[in-house]
Amino acid sequence: MKKKILITYCIPEEGLHELRKHFEVYYPNKLNIPLDELSDIIGDYDGVMAVFGNSFPEEILKKAKKLKIISNYGAGVDNIPVELATRMSILVTNTPDAVTESTAEHAIALMMALMRRIPECDRKLRVGDIRWGVMENLGRNLFGKTLGILGLGKIGKATAKRAISLGMKVIYYSRRRLDTLEENNLQVQHVSLDELYVQSDILSLHTPLTAETHHLVDEKAIRLMKKTAVLVNTARGAVIDEKAMINALKQGRISGAALDVFEYEPSVPKELLQMENVVLAPHTGTATMETRIEIARIASKNIIDFFLTGKTEYPVNPEVLE
Repeated sequence: MKKKILITYCIPEEGLHELRKHFEVYYPNKLNIPLDELSDIIGDYDGVMAVFGNSFPEEILKKAKKLKIISNYGAGVDNIPVELATRMSILVTNTPDAVTESTAEHAIALMMALMRRIPECDRKLRVGDIRWGVMENLGRNLFGKTLGILGLGKIGKATAKRAISLGMKVIYYSRRRLDTLEENNLQVQHVSLDELYVQSDILSLHTPLTAETHHLVDEKAIRLMKKTAVLVNTARGAVIDEKAMINALKQGRISGAALDVFEYEPSVPKELLQMENVVLAPHTGTATMETRIEIARIASKNIIDFFLTGKTEYPVNPEVLE
């Protein structure tokens, strides 16, 4: 009898072809499976494909008596109670490589949009409230600016490469420093966390959300930043203390922010919605059709490899395999 795999959200079918060849796959007939329904049916499934931004809570996981793997559709796994899964000997996997290029592109796009005031000018043009002139609507170049990258993983590195090509200087802080050869090849310079805040003209966040990184960019960190500095966040909203950032923006202690993620999304603070020096996006860092299909393909492969070989390329809690 084929093992049963549950897809919790309507993701691109193009990425699920191989999964269907090997398993009995349940695909939702609406956008996503409500939590009450998920709670009723989860006990019947051997594997599940969860989706970033959609909670897979502990009370549901506890009912998953047959479950052996949660393959997360996305890089971040803060939607999954990984510690409980580990105690239950359930493997959790993710799809870090699939999201790299699109998220790096998005980070650069947000920087450009903010620094050149593109959304602001677009809005004003549409309502006839724009001033034309040589010294009107002035933005700032990316060229020559110092980009600080907090978390130089795969996405951080991809962002650094794009920034270097734009003529930016790139500094970084990461829990694990790169070796000298890789730093030289990437043309990046390692600095302390405090120096990252002090030196950056643009601070771009690329760290996962953990207990250690929660509110890592807090009031103290923001006070170290230049008044002309801007924040760019394509990581997770709670890496920034949102209230501290809003207060700093109101008081002119930093000059702007470009945000793809929010601390309590989908809720966005009204203050941010009203600020002209803030660019907002609804968590669309990986929102290209090509990327969505590739995420589905890799999330499927994680399940296939696990059940067919006992191994997978992207384990989050590899101790389960041991």
